[in-house]
Amino acid sequence: MSIRVLLVDDQDLVRSGLRLVLQTEPDIEVVGEARDGAEAVRLAVGLRPDVTVMDVRMPLVDGVEATRKLAGPDVADPLPVLVLTTFDDDELVFEALRAGARGFLLKHASPEQLVEAIRVVAAGEGIVAPAVTRRLIEAFAAGGPPPSPPAELDRLSERERVVLGLLARGLTNAEMAAELFVETSTVKTHVGNVLAKLGLRDRIQAVIYAYDMGVVAPGQGGGGLSSGGAGTR
Repeated sequence: MSIRVLLVDDQDLVRSGLRLVLQTEPDIEVVGEARDGAEAVRLAVGLRPDVTVMDVRMPLVDGVEATRKLAGPDVADPLPVLVLTTFDDDELVFEALRAGARGFLLKHASPEQLVEAIRVVAAGEGIVAPAVTRRLIEAFAAGGPPPSPPAELDRLSERERVVLGLLARGLTNAEMAAELFVETSTVKTHVGNVLAKLGLRDRIQAVIYAYDMGVVAPGQGGGGLSSGGAGTR
């Protein structure tokens, strides 16, 4: 079955370019387009796309608010949102993360990276461009010392704590498997256990949680950021 995609951007030229890229992929179908966040929410609720590719800066309702309405913590049946941004406003990007976005990609990403990101998000995972991950870490570093780890971390095994730390560094499943000397399938199991025990929806929430709760100090393992970002390979 095709991955059904909704494109949201206030620039007609950008949407046309995205559509041209995606229509060459046999497993991806563009089912709708929206020029602002309000139209995006209306179309997404009706079409139920597998992935909504969302711009951040738009008139009427911006991408952050639209993401919150489609994928926020209060949404009973959230829709996967992949934010596509020029990344000229850190605060908007971080707000969109907390609003429930499952992935972030920069607008200068290659067509191949866009297609990969859509497939990853459609599969129920999260992906973040390396530059976004680095800026996220820098933002937490600028915020002062992290709080003491919460008691709920006691639910995690020692290996699961390590996996949570690696998630926060932006490593993919394959990279974590190489570092831990285990199979990728084992890493997927650990990641699933971490998310379930901490009540987190996806890897993106795990990254935010790890830094919010002081699980990983900003700057730790920064060199371990991968070219694929917080992906699933």
